[in-house]
Amino acid sequence: MARQHPRRKGNPDLRRKINQPGVEIPEITKELFELLEPTMFTPLKYLQGTHEKMMRDRVLNLPVMVALVLSIVYRQIAGISEAVRLLEEEGLLWVASLKVSKQAVSKRMMNVPAEIFAILLKGVLEKAAEKGKKLQVGEKWEKIREKFSAVWIADGSTLEQIRKNMKISKEEKSKLGGKIMMVVEAFTQRPVTLWYTENDKSNDKIWCEELAAKLPENGLILVDMGFFSFVWFDLLTEAKKFFLTRFRAGTSYKTKQVLSQGSHYRDEIIIMGNYRSNPCKHPVRLVSVLWGTIWYQYLTNVLSPEQLSAEEVCDLYRRRWTIEEAFLLTKRLLGLAYLWVGNKNGVQIQIICTLIFYTVLNQLVGEVAIALNQPKEKISVEMVFRSLYYVAKAIARGEKPDTVTYLAERAKLFGLVKAERKRHREKAALNQQIWEPIPLS
Repeated sequence: MARQHPRRKGNPDLRRKINQPGVEIPEITKELFELLEPTMFTPLKYLQGTHEKMMRDRVLNLPVMVALVLSIVYRQIAGISEAVRLLEEEGLLWVASLKVSKQAVSKRMMNVPAEIFAILLKGVLEKAAEKGKKLQVGEKWEKIREKFSAVWIADGSTLEQIRKNMKISKEEKSKLGGKIMMVVEAFTQRPVTLWYTENDKSNDKIWCEELAAKLPENGLILVDMGFFSFVWFDLLTEAKKFFLTRFRAGTSYKTKQVLSQGSHYRDEIIIMGNYRSNPCKHPVRLVSVLWGTIWYQYLTNVLSPEQLSAEEVCDLYRRRWTIEEAFLLTKRLLGLAYLWVGNKNGVQIQIICTLIFYTVLNQLVGEVAIALNQPKEKISVEMVFRSLYYVAKAIARGEKPDTVTYLAERAKLFGLVKAERKRHREKAALNQQIWEPIPLS
């Protein structure tokens, strides 16, 4: 009889990663307790609305669901089946040993209101902002941070569902889990907010109004070209808020004033949309820089070089790529690339709980940076996360290590401080060549 499905390629022993749940680490658990104290759950139970029936007392109530989903992310549990076993055998976080079925958990993930988790996330981010110490950042970044009320990075990312686990029909070429828009602080990578849509093909511009409303006055937002819109630029300028993005090739403009220029750069004030019926109402600033053999162009409404120099504009936009590191961490290391439930509600819950744990991990990285007297940008978030394995092993041996001290003392062994590599030195040399002052003849 012919095979119904073609033989899968590759070594069958290596197809599936065997994942053993990690051990609870006291400092991480304590931080989660402080950010998600029991008083946060009680008022949410009595929220009125379409989900009123879902808020009644039950075994899988809100505290249990939050503990279960957070534990899957935090302890790298392979899936819901393994989490159910752990919940029955030893309990999870603030929930004592409890017997439930996998089917009940899966069903509950689909109907527990994701809006409740969103309210929890908002409270967590507010607490993290209040509690967080002012972390040491590089000297050049500190000067920029002092000039703006906030410096944020915003970017969108698509979530892909696994075909095999989502049981997608053969007729469908692909199935995506929607799209998220995340906003983080530029210098600390602390999450600020997050939005989700199930439309994976949506444009970033659907969040323009939300971003403009969220950004405080005199704040600066770094975005990619997905937000390139004259209307949005004017909206921010009129609200005394600032943006920094890439310039879209082919956009018509007229130079109003050249602020400065050199052999490798040009800084000018321009008027955009000369030949359009709806041009950009306010002048903007265009900074062009020759990096290697390619000209890069950046656009901002910070018109004063005293507030933001041409060099700072270029350096700051390169800083935007740190949000890609945050996406990489949440997707690859914290498991956001794998969606547990083929349901919009369940996807939102997973996203929110992943971001809650990322907030805790980000605070831990900040504490390690303080202990090592290093700027936070020099500490590898990925290596701190991976090094939690050694802390867990020390706990399993009967030791009671302080997590921050343990990691700081073994920073070199664990590779926590990012090494300066050849490419970094080459970039620094090229940067100096571009911006060095022209000698007087």
